Amino acid sequence: MGVQNLAELETFCEQLYQSSDPSVRLKAEEALLQFSSSSDCLQKCQYLLEQGTTSYTQLLAASTITKMITGGSSISIAQRVDIRNYVLNYFASRSKLVPFVVQALSQLLVKLTKFGWFESQNDNWVFRSITIDIKQFLQGSIDHCIIGVKLLTELVASMNQVSYVS
Repeated sequence: MGVQNLAELETFCEQLYQSSDPSVRLKAEEALLQFSSSSDCLQKCQYLLEQGTTSYTQLLAASTITKMITGGSSISIAQRVDIRNYVLNYFASRSKLVPFVVQALSQLLVKLTKFGWFESQNDNWVFRSITIDIKQFLQGSIDHCIIGVKLLTELVASMNQVSYVS
């Protein structure tokens, strides 16, 4: 994905989330739907998180990955562990995210944890160590503590909800 494609995606994201013109929003939604159904969507989302300059591209990337996780895409356990670690590192290195991006990334992390709770890798319950990881945020700066509390709140709320898998 090049700089031109990134700028185009950022424009579509802004149009989707900010435009009051329904036809502009529809065009942006159609373009972003093509993005989310591409075969290399996961890599593109990571690129958006790394290189994107607007909060709306971060939101798009987080919500797209969340839909992939919850929508039954064939993402291996190793990839999900990588996504989990990536999101934790993303929070650690970017503590000044806007609230709706923190919320979207928190939901992604919590859904990864909840759906992977009973999965193991090399005889290790890889998704069950989330509280240890979050504890590190609580020992950091005020911004990191706020993120840690939000993560714990989202985790508790999600784990207490019954999910039906079809």
